[in-house]
Amino acid sequence: MQNASTGVGFLRRAELTGRLRARLPASAVLHEPEDTTPYECDGLSAYRQRPMLVVLPATPEEVGFVLRECHALGVAVVARGAGTGLSGGALPLADGVLLSLARLNRVLAIDPLARVARVQPGVRNLAVSEAAAVHGLYYAPDPSSQIACTIGGNVAENSGGVHCLKYGLTVHNVLRVAGFTADGEPVEFGAESLDVAGLDLLALMIGSEGMLAVVTEVSLRLIPRPQVARCIMASFATVEAAGDAVAAVIGAGIIAAGLELMDQPAVRAVEEFVHAGYDLDAAAILLCESDGTEAEVEEEIERMGQVLRAAGATAIRVSASEAERQRFWAGRKAAFPAVGRISPDYYCMDGTIPRKRLAEVLRFISDAEARYGLRCPNVFHAGDGNLHPLILFDANDPDQLARTEAFAADVLEKCVEVGGTITGEHGVGIEKINQMCVQFAPGELAAFRAVRRAFDPDERLNPGKNIPSLHRCAEYGRQHVGGGRLPFPELPRF
Repeated sequence: MQNASTGVGFLRRAELTGRLRARLPASAVLHEPEDTTPYECDGLSAYRQRPMLVVLPATPEEVGFVLRECHALGVAVVARGAGTGLSGGALPLADGVLLSLARLNRVLAIDPLARVARVQPGVRNLAVSEAAAVHGLYYAPDPSSQIACTIGGNVAENSGGVHCLKYGLTVHNVLRVAGFTADGEPVEFGAESLDVAGLDLLALMIGSEGMLAVVTEVSLRLIPRPQVARCIMASFATVEAAGDAVAAVIGAGIIAAGLELMDQPAVRAVEEFVHAGYDLDAAAILLCESDGTEAEVEEEIERMGQVLRAAGATAIRVSASEAERQRFWAGRKAAFPAVGRISPDYYCMDGTIPRKRLAEVLRFISDAEARYGLRCPNVFHAGDGNLHPLILFDANDPDQLARTEAFAADVLEKCVEVGGTITGEHGVGIEKINQMCVQFAPGELAAFRAVRRAFDPDERLNPGKNIPSLHRCAEYGRQHVGGGRLPFPELPRF
């Protein structure tokens, strides 16, 4: 890879900078190290790379212009939202453009009758619900980073949240996406109507990690706010019992509005930070929420309590007010920053497993802590089996980082072994590219790449992410059999 500061890379940067500044203001085309360094990584901060250029368009038309100019010069483009992603999906390229969509941050329209919001990709997740609140509506997917993460990033990664069991992931709440292909041609997927002519490619676009098109507008489904919501905090003497209780709740036919599990290390870190009122003596707690009408919630809370007691809950506490319910959830949503207070760095995993295997995987993670000599608090979207183990390490210690990578790989491959998948909502990016080789056969990976090339024949949108080459998979297989692991390719470590 040619470094942008020397030789051909320098000349390419100069030519592209001149072309872009012919239409965009100088403040929208950044190339000095002090300007581009803030964009060198996303939430996976252990891996960093300064981009050749950072471009900040302010309109969809400017996005199309940038893509056309990059296409003409054969320059790769990585689109970026708020940079809160945790899989390295927005990691820049040394000889590429980092296309920031942060300035496309307008809520374009709220239609309360159709229950649709039209927004630009730079709009924060929580801002959609804030804009719709006056109409008694909200946007259901609520990632823990919802105060900062953007809708464009949610679309790229198919984000979920604590209420995804009942209300679905991003893919279930997006009606339409508009944007531009790699060569700057406008493209649109889905529609605000119930059906659309031709092939329905909307679901293909959602979760495509910026490899098929660059999003400039999204139509979101809004839903009415429930009349009432209440949350149970249930305590358990073992993590396994809490995991089994999750399966019991689902098995009883209860689709909770939220169903979250936290083990004792995570609970203690959160309680010191948020003071949510969590049970510090429990080995694990479950947060189980019901929403709907007063009568529906009263009945469902009673049923949940019965199931949880039968599953071995040692204590049950029901939120007595809306303020207390909000505190329960504030603790869960602050789990990641809370853990950041007790460790120099943490590696947030994201795998999904069948709920009935939850206790088994928790035991596996506990054994891996001892094997690798690293702590790992656990938080889960337990209702849909989406795990978020948080491996604590110090990135300044290369050995700790290597052990963390190996720990994380073991967890992801265990997820595949028990019938799950290597991601639930964070995407693959560069973090899990080796594990794509474990989950999918060569023919499947070739099919993925063929789909990608149908949209971007030269693979210039976010190259090197998500889909490994067959050569890479063969090499990973050789390393894996020998007990070693293949490191991420060409990634400068911090």
